[in-house]
Amino acid sequence: MKILLTGATGYIAQRLLPVLVQDGHDVVCCVRDKLRFQAPELAFSNVQLVEVDFLKPETLRNIPPDIDAAYYLIHSMASPTGDFAQLEATAAQNFVEALRPTAARQIIYLSGIVNQPQLSKHLRSRQQVEHILTSAGIPLTTLRAGIIVGSGSASFEIIRDLVEKLPVMVAPRWLHTRCQPIAIRNVVAFLAGVLLRPETYQTSYDIGGPDVLSYKEMLLQFAQVRGLKRTIVVVPVMTPKLSSYWLYFVTATSYPLACHLVDSMKVEVVGSPNKLDSLLGIELIPYKEAISMAFDKIEQNEVISSWKDAMATPVLRKGLAQYIEVPVKGCFKDHRRIKVADGERTLDKIWSIGGQTGWYYGNWLWALRGLMDQMVGGVGLRRGRRSPSRIKAGDALDFWRVLLASRSQKRLLLYAEMKLPGEAWLEFRLHPDNTLEQTATFRPLGIWGRLYWYAVLPFHGYIFEGMIRQLARS
Repeated sequence: MKILLTGATGYIAQRLLPVLVQDGHDVVCCVRDKLRFQAPELAFSNVQLVEVDFLKPETLRNIPPDIDAAYYLIHSMASPTGDFAQLEATAAQNFVEALRPTAARQIIYLSGIVNQPQLSKHLRSRQQVEHILTSAGIPLTTLRAGIIVGSGSASFEIIRDLVEKLPVMVAPRWLHTRCQPIAIRNVVAFLAGVLLRPETYQTSYDIGGPDVLSYKEMLLQFAQVRGLKRTIVVVPVMTPKLSSYWLYFVTATSYPLACHLVDSMKVEVVGSPNKLDSLLGIELIPYKEAISMAFDKIEQNEVISSWKDAMATPVLRKGLAQYIEVPVKGCFKDHRRIKVADGERTLDKIWSIGGQTGWYYGNWLWALRGLMDQMVGGVGLRRGRRSPSRIKAGDALDFWRVLLASRSQKRLLLYAEMKLPGEAWLEFRLHPDNTLEQTATFRPLGIWGRLYWYAVLPFHGYIFEGMIRQLARS
C-alpha cells in the first residue's frame, strides 16, 4: 500500500516510519525541508520524499494522487510565534483540500484525550482539527493519547529534568491532576495497527497505558525507577504564569511550550475504555516499564527522534538551505587553523561536541552564556543533543541548530538559535592534509550587533583558541 506520512521529521513519525517500511508499505514522507531528512538506514526504494508545507497551499501539488491512506501527525503547539490553534486549523484545512482528489481510503490522526467539559487551548485545538479532518469525506480514524512516555519525548524529558535536577520540589496544584500515560511503543503499535482496517473507520479511540496516575505519582515513580529519593511539596498559591516559569527554568522546554503545557496539565486526561488493544493484539506497557525501556534506548545510544529537534524555529520554518551558505560580506569572523595528529580522532570529537560532552574548553563560560540566553527567553544550553556521538542536519545541539553534518566532507556547520543582535555560525572543517579549520562567523544587526561582537571578543579569543587546541589533541 502507498501511505502518506505527514510530519515525517517529527517525533512520532520518525518512530512510525521504520514500522511502516518493515511492513512492506510504500511511504511518501511529507517534509518541509529535504535537507533535514537524513536517515540512510531507511533509504529504501519504498520511501519517497516530497517537500510540502501545509501552511503553503502552493506546495500541496507535490502530494501524489495514488495514495491509499494518510497519517496526519502535524501540530504547532511549540511555535514561538502566532496563534498555534489558528495555524493548526489552517494546516488541517489545507491537508483536507489536498487529500480530497486522491485515492485515499483512510486518514489516521493522533489527537489528545478530550473527555472533560473544560479543555485547555491545546486540547480544544486538537478537537477542532479532528472536526476539520472529518469534513474531508474520507473515513477518519482518530487515536487520542495523553502523556507519551519514550526516549526523546517531551513528557519524558521534562519529567526526567524535574526528577534528576530537584531533590525537593515545590510544585503547583496541577500535580494532583490525573492522567493515563502511554508508552511510545504502544502508540506506534496502535498507529500501525489501525491502518486500512475498515472496522476502525469513522471511529475515535482513547489510547492509554494500564496505569492512571497523578502527575505527582508519575514523578515519584520515575524517581523510584532511577533509584532516587525525591520529596514533593504541593502548594496552592503558584499561579499558571509562575508555574510556566518554573518549568521553563528547570527543564529544557521553551517558555511558550511551558505555558501550553501548564494550561493542559490542569485538565484530567484519562481515556474512556475500549477494546482496541484486544482487537489489534497489543499488550499495554505499564508506566514504570515504559521508563525502563526508554533508558535502555538512551544507554544503547538508540534514541531515534527527539521532540527538541522538531521544535519550530525560524531555521526549520524557512529551511536549512536559507542558512547553509555562510555570508562573507558585512560579517565579523574568528578564524583559526591547526594541524592535527589523528584526523579520525578529531572528527570523533567534533561529532560529539556539546551536550554532556561539553565544548572542550571554558565550559563554565559556555554555561554562563547559556544562562544569560535563558534569562532573556532564549533556549540556553538545556536542549543538549539527541545522541552523544551521532548527529544530523536539523538536530538541536545546545543553543545551536545543525545545518550540515557530513563525515565524508569532514564538515560540521552550526547556526546559533540563542537570542542575539545578529546571526552566528560555527563551522569545523578537517582538510585532507589534516589541518583543522574552525570559523565563527557573526553578521551583526545594527550598532548593537557590532557592540556585542566587540564586547565578547576577549572571551572568543580564550574559548575558541582553547577549543581548537583540545580538538586537535590525539
